[in-house]
Amino acid sequence: MIELAGLTKRYGRTTAVQDLTFSVRPGVVTGFLGPNGSGKSTTMRMILGLDHPSAGQVRIDGRRYHQLADPLTHIGALLEAKAVHPGRTAYHHLLCLAQSNDIPLRRIDDVLDLVGLAGVAKKRPKGFSLGMGQRLGIASALLGDPRILMFDEPVNGLDPEGIQWIRNLMKRLAAEGRTVFVSSHLMSEMALTADHLIVIGQGRLLADTSMARFIEENARTFVRVRSPDHERLRAALERAGGRPRQCPDGSLEIEDLPAARVGELAAENDVVLHELSHQQASLEEAFMRLTHESVEYHARAGR
Repeated sequence: MIELAGLTKRYGRTTAVQDLTFSVRPGVVTGFLGPNGSGKSTTMRMILGLDHPSAGQVRIDGRRYHQLADPLTHIGALLEAKAVHPGRTAYHHLLCLAQSNDIPLRRIDDVLDLVGLAGVAKKRPKGFSLGMGQRLGIASALLGDPRILMFDEPVNGLDPEGIQWIRNLMKRLAAEGRTVFVSSHLMSEMALTADHLIVIGQGRLLADTSMARFIEENARTFVRVRSPDHERLRAALERAGGRPRQCPDGSLEIEDLPAARVGELAAENDVVLHELSHQQASLEEAFMRLTHESVEYHARAGR
């Protein structure tokens, strides 16, 4: 488990992270979301002891990072895929990590095979593609077979097969009872991967909740219905207490009646339907709605 209590980081007059308190629990994939500049990377660096908090603390299974003997056997992380010595082969990069953390050398071949790099183990990472570099970074995180995994943008540079692989890997690791904490800007991918969400904006905690509840609380859901006799349908919906909204394509949108009731009303009034569908909001829509006031960098539409 990762536990943050009042975590704060200041750089001069700039506060990058302010009073963050949350826990990342084992057994689920926890997504870490926030706009650019929200403090996600700074938070992850403080978890690993790479940056020192101005206030508050982080504990990894009850201890601070510097108190962990052989830390890679407790927490494995991918923060920057290119953070490798360009003159070492992939194998020797992992060998240095293994020797410094008292990890059995047989584990090197295991993780290289797991991430699909066994065939290039003797090659130098400086010639690797971005996707291959990501796979080596993931291998480094897995090397100590830790109970806690932390990934920052793990799908960068991966092809569709690689994206599906890392998604399934994170789910499997969580199913084994491990703690999995992952940051990504790809909302569609996060929606398929994460069970729980931590959302921050301008360094502050905005949400700590399940994926389903986050979408339910922060995005609009409605029923869309189309009929060649939409005026009669509208009247029936209004008599039942609904407030249908007319769309440019002729369909009606209703937020205050469930799809089943809309269908029943149409049947009771002999109204033919061409469409009746429940529209579930996306994670992206929910995220944008919650964080729109926390976005630090805004682009303007071009001509």
